[in-house]
Parts: sequence; structure tokens; C-alpha cells
Amino acid sequence: MTDLLRITAVSYANTYPFVYGIEKSGFLKNYKLLLKPPSQCVTSFENAECDIALVPVGAMPRLKGYKIITDLCIGAVNEVKSVLLVSNKPLNEIRSIGLDRESETSVRLTKVLSKHFWNIKPEWKYIDVRDFARYSDVDAFTVIGDKAFEIAPHFTNNFDLAIEWKQYTNLPFVFAVWISHENVSEDSVGNLSEALQFGIDHIDDVVVQYSSRADSNIDLKSYLTNNIDYRLDEVKRRSLKKFLNYIDVDEI
Repeated sequence: MTDLLRITAVSYANTYPFVYGIEKSGFLKNYKLLLKPPSQCVTSFENAECDIALVPVGAMPRLKGYKIITDLCIGAVNEVKSVLLVSNKPLNEIRSIGLDRESETSVRLTKVLSKHFWNIKPEWKYIDVRDFARYSDVDAFTVIGDKAFEIAPHFTNNFDLAIEWKQYTNLPFVFAVWISHENVSEDSVGNLSEALQFGIDHIDDVVVQYSSRADSNIDLKSYLTNNIDYRLDEVKRRSLKKFLNYIDVDEI
């Protein structure tokens, strides 16, 4: 590994505090930051194109040679608003679901909920959910990230997947965690942790910096403070373990 610290992070609004901290805190001096959809963050890490990545937890069962770093994550204690199952039908009438390929977490969470809690057996279809209007034969869609705010108003039923998980488990949910390759130094991890925390501690500045980038449907300050919870505490770690115990690595 060179002295340059290569970081890949998710390109959604929920990551703005992390990006702000990395770019503005001064704790990181020699780094390269790339922003990608969650699935591409995983690919970047697998291909050793980065040293540290923010990855969807649904991808963790197939990753090798990594360690979870920092006590920070992308999580939700209650409603997350940006990871949804949307439909014009009630749950018990859903026979097919269009899955968003951008994150393995949302795909696997939808499958876990369907099998273990909703008691439905839908047909799965992998699609670009931005084109949901083309799929009149699909009963419901997983939508994640910023586009969830745009798509949700087109449907009568919006099932927040963090709320659905909590309803059945009484636990918060972890969507993404920071991981590194084994050879990344403790100093680099420590500096990154301080940078990330700096961003979380300066949410008002984050909102000023990034409001113009956010989807017009997002109340950015409310979203970052009320819907996203960045602490990877013991309760969230327990929830993460429970979720990983449910999922089947061969499902995707």
C-alpha cells in the first residue's frame, strides 16, 4: 500500500456528513476519495481499488480479507425514509417485486422480511427501478437512496424497511459499515474515524455545503438528524449479526 489512502464511499445524501468530514476536517492529508453507488463500493474493495470502503452490509458474507473499522455506520433507529418497498397493493397481495441492484442490503433485507416476517413468496425481478413505470406487471419495488424520495409519492403504500425490521426484531438496522483491508494502519483508521466524526458533529455546515446537491424532495437537515443514525453501537452490532444470520449468501 502506498502512502496515499484510497477511500470509496456511497454517493447518497446519507453520506454527506462523512464526505464533509473527510474533505474539511484536516485529519486526512494524503487521500483520494471516490463516491459510488453501494454495489460499486463493494466492487472497488474486492478489486483492491481502494484501501477503505463504506459497503452495504448485505455484501459482507462474500467479502474476504476485511475488518470493520470505526464505531460509525449508516444506520437507522426508526424510520429511514430512503430504503423502501413501494407498491399500490397491500403486502399480502404482492406477488412480484422489482429489486434495486444498487445495494445488496436492500435486496437481502426485502428477501428476509418476505420469507420470515411478511410470509409472502414473490417472484424476484432485477430491474432499474428508475424505470418503474415500464413494469406494469410488477407489484412492488425496492427503492433506495435519494431516488426513494422521488419515487415514493407515486405509490399508495410505502413500507419503510428499517421500520419493518424493527417491528419484528425490536432492533435498529445497519445498512452500511466502514471496512478496510488488513494492511491499513491503525493511524490511518484513527484519522479517518476523527474525520468522519467531525462531519457528524457539523451537520449544520454539512447542510449548507450540500443542500444544492440533494434531491429537492429531501429535507436534508431533518433526514440527516432524524432518519439516519451514524452510531455503530452494541445494539446495532447485535442487529447486524442477527441480519447476517438470516441471509443466504447464495440468494443474490
